[in-house]
Amino acid sequence: MELPELLLMLWQGLGWPLLRLIFFVSLGLMIGNLIESLNWTHRVARIASPLVHRAHLSDITGASFSMAFFSSVTANTMLSEAYDQGKISRQELVFANLFNSLPTYFLHLPTLFFLAVPMLKGVALIYVGLTLFAAFLRTVCILVVGRIVLSGNKEHCVTCRLDEHTVSNLPQAFQKAWLRFQKRIRKILLVTIPIYTAVFLLNRFGMFGQLEEWLAGHVGFFSWLEPESLGIVVLQLTAEISAGLAAAGALLENGSLEARQVVLALLAGNVLSAPMRAVRHQFPFYAGIFQPKLALELIIYNQIFRTGSIIVVGVFYYFLTA
Repeated sequence: MELPELLLMLWQGLGWPLLRLIFFVSLGLMIGNLIESLNWTHRVARIASPLVHRAHLSDITGASFSMAFFSSVTANTMLSEAYDQGKISRQELVFANLFNSLPTYFLHLPTLFFLAVPMLKGVALIYVGLTLFAAFLRTVCILVVGRIVLSGNKEHCVTCRLDEHTVSNLPQAFQKAWLRFQKRIRKILLVTIPIYTAVFLLNRFGMFGQLEEWLAGHVGFFSWLEPESLGIVVLQLTAEISAGLAAAGALLENGSLEARQVVLALLAGNVLSAPMRAVRHQFPFYAGIFQPKLALELIIYNQIFRTGSIIVVGVFYYFLTA
């Protein structure tokens, strides 16, 4: 490969995607810090407060849950700082990260919805509704298990944790947000950039491609699906979700598959493809917020929990529509 071609490949495959990731992480962190400084999360925090108390989670976790509706980076940074300062245990950190899966889902919900509706029309409402139900199911599980396992919340003041560094006027809020941003983004970038580069190189040398091919070659496990549905599953594995949605829309349009078969195929593809995407896209910035080993542990717990909820919802839908 000649030098100009190599440089172009590096820019398209690494440079531009990395800049885009840094931009959106920075934007989310800055907006989250500003919202935190301006105290705009109080209404959500008051809603979250009963849930936090029932789950025996701390007020810091409740504040993080509220912030996760606006910025998952800021929410996780709050948890990381609380854990480093000894304000929450490792056990609660895991519970809190899982608890934030519902607001994190809402962050991505508009993108998924407006991507799915033009391609799937009414079927999109079923698929998106089932994934939303799975997110609510995860929250209920944390409420139940947290109440049994965790010792309890003694302070009962979620909004107090949001009041600790809030300010009353806009100039002060910008100043506070900028100071926090500078402190937090430095750590995130120092870890995110090398890890993202390493993931790019592994992908370039074919590691992810081989794994995806192996998974695609073993979709016989989904023999309960219609043969035409397997194409949707494979596309979700080997490409982006938009490819699976486009294939599903085409099969719906020409009558090759019914709505039920498309929804089940999308759920199956969701289960198989999500862990791979988590390693590719989620791990680099997670490792910038938490210690890399802890970041990987949180992602594994998250994916097991998420996958389990999708499977439960999928089985429920399978028998409900049989």
